[in-house]
Amino acid sequence: MLEIIGFCLASTVPNILAKEQTNLEKIEPLSWQEADIFVLPKATDSQVESIVTEYIQDLTALGISAKNQGVWLQSDWTSLGNYRGKVPISAASLTKVATTLGALEKWGASHQFETLVYAAGSVKNGVLQGDLVVRGSGDPLFVWEEAIALGNALNKLGIRQVTGNLVIVDNFYMNFKSNPAVAGSFLKVGLNSRLWSRAIRKQHVNMGGNVPQPQLAISGTVSVQNTIPANAQLLLSHKSLTLAQILKQMNIYSNNYVAQMLADSAGGARIVSKIAADAAKVPPIEIQLINGSGLGVDNRISPRAVCAMLSTIDRNLKSESLRVTDLFPVSGRDRHGTMVGRHIPSGMAVKTGTLARVSALAGVIPTKERGLVCFAIINQGSNVDLFRSKQDSFLQRLSRHWQVIPSFARNNSLKNSYFGDSSRNIPIIESQI
Repeated sequence: MLEIIGFCLASTVPNILAKEQTNLEKIEPLSWQEADIFVLPKATDSQVESIVTEYIQDLTALGISAKNQGVWLQSDWTSLGNYRGKVPISAASLTKVATTLGALEKWGASHQFETLVYAAGSVKNGVLQGDLVVRGSGDPLFVWEEAIALGNALNKLGIRQVTGNLVIVDNFYMNFKSNPAVAGSFLKVGLNSRLWSRAIRKQHVNMGGNVPQPQLAISGTVSVQNTIPANAQLLLSHKSLTLAQILKQMNIYSNNYVAQMLADSAGGARIVSKIAADAAKVPPIEIQLINGSGLGVDNRISPRAVCAMLSTIDRNLKSESLRVTDLFPVSGRDRHGTMVGRHIPSGMAVKTGTLARVSALAGVIPTKERGLVCFAIINQGSNVDLFRSKQDSFLQRLSRHWQVIPSFARNNSLKNSYFGDSSRNIPIIESQI
């Protein structure tokens, strides 16, 4: 994607700068005027239009209704290809593009969800004589590794036993469960290695040999409350992965639970719809959501709106030194998740979407001629496998038409943290127990 370069030439210089100006060396004219970036591409592309037309004709020749299909291709400069591209259609997991944009607009890529841990009672000889209180704020990727790290952090504070209950307050999620009682029951197990199953022990092994096994036995039950007890003392703050890291995991695996939790925390599907439509500057009717995941045919988005959202995501991420390719799987780089079994040309970042009668594919193509080209294909019909094959062939034709410039660089900040990273547990009090 070409960036807009602003410059200003002044014809006069204020006297206050005159002294400094006398020391300036002569600067040779820059050669930017001759750079390819200032050669405007053609406004339209007849070959791309033909590829779109032939794609629809191939489907109709197989008896598939053309009115249930939608295609849109867009560069910074213009619409490059369009078939019913402004018509909202069942979008399946392309809904997660809207959820991604809505989350970024609400919190920003660097945001971390905070889980606070309190002691409601006194601590003597490693025993909390009272309740352990956990207050969540919607971390959608609090999994076994996070609980293990949290348990070790509490052990470092000297707490090894709780005589009271595990009290859950607000939006605490664990292992993709948003029910606070269920999430709390998982946490109670995760904090105490004596209760671990074989699966949890395997997750612990994958964390590395130097990670201790936490021992925090809670005698009571899991209790859900609306407020923090008055006598509670804050022990530590647990920070989630950054939102960018969470979104990357969500999109690579098309995780419905994470998407729904993020949408709920943002205010619900209708709020996400409005945020995304306003940010992408498309009519609200082109983004109609009933949830944040894409489950259900009533999530309807136009192909044009999908492209507009992807472009907006990429544009807004630049201030964080990120690109849209950092948050979505890239062919040739990410060989797992939704990329498995696809034959998408190397270097293209994509988001898939699948329901029983819906197959969708959208993403960005880094090209030499057009910069970053956004595309969206939404197909409806009974043969999802056929649609996937046709979509991959469609992108292969575009790859042969344009010179694709793969960019596998991923911002290093997305690698600096991981599940169970102990540095994201921040003690509020010194080890005193």
